[in-house]
Amino acid sequence: MVRGLITTGSQVVSGEVVTQQYPEEHYVPFPRFRGRHVLRRHENGLEKCVGCALCAAACPAHCIRVIAGENTETHRVSEGERYAEVYEIHMLRCIFCGFCVEACPTEALGMTGEYELATYTREAQLYDKERLLEPLPAHLAAERTGEGIGMR
Repeated sequence: MVRGLITTGSQVVSGEVVTQQYPEEHYVPFPRFRGRHVLRRHENGLEKCVGCALCAAACPAHCIRVIAGENTETHRVSEGERYAEVYEIHMLRCIFCGFCVEACPTEALGMTGEYELATYTREAQLYDKERLLEPLPAHLAAERTGEGIGMR
């Protein structure tokens, strides 16, 4: 019993802080942390996902749904023949194993360090393609809004 008191007392007087005050101090995850999913883009703004659905096949929780569409000359979304017309991840079913990221042949799917994924409704946990896509590069976003070509 005395040894336990000595251990507790040494922890109290050592001054080492173990607890983080969460809302004020944010946790910085390790580099290999598997957080929220993200669909990546090429430098030219096209999506990397070609709609092959290998991520959905590799998912043990069956939380990914992919419906492929055909690229045309007038409507090009990705560099391949196809693109993911519908891409959904049901985050309540996801176990964050990372198998989907490993299965992706084009490295279109990744996992971020974002860990604050709480919502107030179950419907908000169904992430669609628009929510998963990373933003356009700054130079392409400026061109599409007209700010990068001298217009105001």
